Amino acid sequence: MKKLNVAVIGLGWVAEAHIIAYNATDNAQVTAVCSTRNPSPAEVEARYGCPLKVYSSLDQVLADPTIDIVSICTANMIHPEQTIAALNAGKHVYIEQPVALNFQDLKKIREAVIANPKLKVCVGFELRYCQQVKMLMSILDQGLIGDVHYGEADYYHGIGPWYGQFRWSKKADGGGSALLSGGCHAFDALLKLMGEPVEEVMCYSTKSKAECFSEYEFDPCSVTILKFAGGKIGKVAACIDCIQPYYFHCHLVGSKGSILDNKLSTTAIEGLRKEKWTTMETILADSGDVLDHPYLPQMQAFTNCIIDNKPMPLTSFADAYETHRAIFAADLSAKLGRPVKMSELL
Repeated sequence: MKKLNVAVIGLGWVAEAHIIAYNATDNAQVTAVCSTRNPSPAEVEARYGCPLKVYSSLDQVLADPTIDIVSICTANMIHPEQTIAALNAGKHVYIEQPVALNFQDLKKIREAVIANPKLKVCVGFELRYCQQVKMLMSILDQGLIGDVHYGEADYYHGIGPWYGQFRWSKKADGGGSALLSGGCHAFDALLKLMGEPVEEVMCYSTKSKAECFSEYEFDPCSVTILKFAGGKIGKVAACIDCIQPYYFHCHLVGSKGSILDNKLSTTAIEGLRKEKWTTMETILADSGDVLDHPYLPQMQAFTNCIIDNKPMPLTSFADAYETHRAIFAADLSAKLGRPVKMSELL
């Protein structure tokens, strides 16, 4: 079977993870890259270990009839225009998160997605494919902690001048907010695990006094309280100005027990010690290095859905739209200093 040809747009940190993952799938291969830095084909081949077409503009990529998928790995602020252009050129699209930095651009992308119903779109919430989150979903599906009424997911990842992306992600029109700059992974995971639409959010934000984080143009630390339509409540902390190892925290509380990261307490299984957590051996989402993230299973699912003409599982644009909409409500809440109902963002 002919493999799908992929063009990776942008040659920053995450591009390498995309190239490795696509080339490891059963039905896709990266055949082209695009970078405004204009690297030579020899440089690109030496870096990524395979010969690739090298383009200097997105227009050149979109004019290439051999390209089936465009994978957008550029800076956040240009995701919307590149996504819309790729869809209108008839390409399937993978968009790294955040897909947009404001609600208006998010709606413009949705319009382009709706206008091109035959094209598949996948969004970079790849942690939905990690072993830890899959384990949590399995526990919930089996009812081992009963009906969940409270959940929290937190993202702690110090992002400072030691990251190449910091030159633009520190800016209000680049990183956007603590949630958009990384906390969106925790926010998205919690929405999936809670399984109900968000009704209202309240968010507070602040910033560290550490000199290494002083260049942030927005508050790089926030906490959001979420009220869900069915009565559940939740909390998301997003802290990218912390001085500590990377930590992705999750705690779910239900009518038959609780889950704390990779530890389980439940009355649904006989013989467990009630006064002790039971540790479940899994691969934790404990690294901020994108090369450790589960891009391979996500991109395998993405390319499968293109070939089989089926909906994108777990990380469709429709799912990501609701996550981003709730994040924009949270950021608006922090700005206004009051709760924001989801009905205010339609």
